[in-house]
Amino acid sequence: MKALVLAAGEGTRLRPLTSNTPKPLLLVAGRPLLSHVLDALSSQGIKDIYILVGWKANKIKEHYGDGSSMGLRIRYLEQKERKGTAHAIGMAESVMDEPFVCVNGDVVLFESDLKRTLDRFSKEGCTVMGAVRVPDPQRFGVIEERDGMLLRIHEKPKVPPTELINAGLFVFTPDIFRWIRATQLSQRGEYEITDTLNSLASEDRVAVQPLQEDWIDVGMPWDLLRANEMLMSRLERRIEGTVEDGATLIGPVVVEQGARVRSGAYIEGPVHISSGCDIGPNCYIRPSTCLGPKVRIGASVEVKNSIVMSGTHIPHHNYVGDSLIGERCNLGAGTKIANLRFDDRPVKVVHRGEIMDSGRRKLGAIIGDDVKTGINAMIDAGTIVFENVVIGPGAIARESIGPGSKIL
Repeated sequence: MKALVLAAGEGTRLRPLTSNTPKPLLLVAGRPLLSHVLDALSSQGIKDIYILVGWKANKIKEHYGDGSSMGLRIRYLEQKERKGTAHAIGMAESVMDEPFVCVNGDVVLFESDLKRTLDRFSKEGCTVMGAVRVPDPQRFGVIEERDGMLLRIHEKPKVPPTELINAGLFVFTPDIFRWIRATQLSQRGEYEITDTLNSLASEDRVAVQPLQEDWIDVGMPWDLLRANEMLMSRLERRIEGTVEDGATLIGPVVVEQGARVRSGAYIEGPVHISSGCDIGPNCYIRPSTCLGPKVRIGASVEVKNSIVMSGTHIPHHNYVGDSLIGERCNLGAGTKIANLRFDDRPVKVVHRGEIMDSGRRKLGAIIGDDVKTGINAMIDAGTIVFENVVIGPGAIARESIGPGSKIL
């Protein structure tokens, strides 16, 4: 069986993290998000994979190449105009001549759920869609079903009829392309896969397969933290780099080859330390922290439940908690990132001009690439800092700070 992975979107809701990096390549649990999807497919013997690319397509192609390093055969389709999910799937018509898996490249997909979906297809022989129950279904395509078969999908309804949503995982037969060709433009000006499935369900069968593992659609920046926490909980200890005498590593800690952990570092897993990292001396790295390649964590630094992307330096007397920090950033000595409101309520974020409830009791900063801070700079909980920002010595940053700004 082949697979189609949808990875063409711009990921605008995830900016500034996606200003320079396509969403599927964002770091989660030590690897790009898309790599976890590819692992799940490979675990079920699906090695022949087409990736639909669009936004910054070359970066995805350069990272995965032909897939041989992962034991896969990867080829690429390019969607130059994003016209909806049905349009995206329809681009694979010329290469899918047998049943195939279709999955969004921005979901956390576990091999057990993929296996259940494939088993359901083997039993039913018709289109199968993965479904999951969520507390906020109005943000998604909401499913009505009877006896495990689709009745109708409602796209982002104000009053959801159920809590069951489209999980972005399908097994299709090639007949889906006939239905996609008959799909009309929606009011949003897109070809919606929900419209295709509704038409299909009215004349044929679409099986609804509940997913049993935790499921996350990485749509907002703080969803990346949830995905990281979930995947890191499955981490297994692996020490390949240099760990000096006097360093303490507790539980599932990964130290990749070429990384160095200096004496006095205290690390509580799950923690992933990538190749080229330089950690310590005398620092504290707490659970669910993922450090990308060539990250520097220096003396008297504490990092907790955060993703720090490649080439970033956090070298002197810093605190970073529940944060997402982009590539090549540098935090000046004494820079602190708050992650908790005084009233202990969920942290609110000014995101794309709108005040949003993150739903997280603890949320630090979301920082884009190439940000620099001066000594004793302070960043408030829930602050979004776009790329190339400078936050001066002793300055306070809060809410949303646009690209290239200077806070002095």
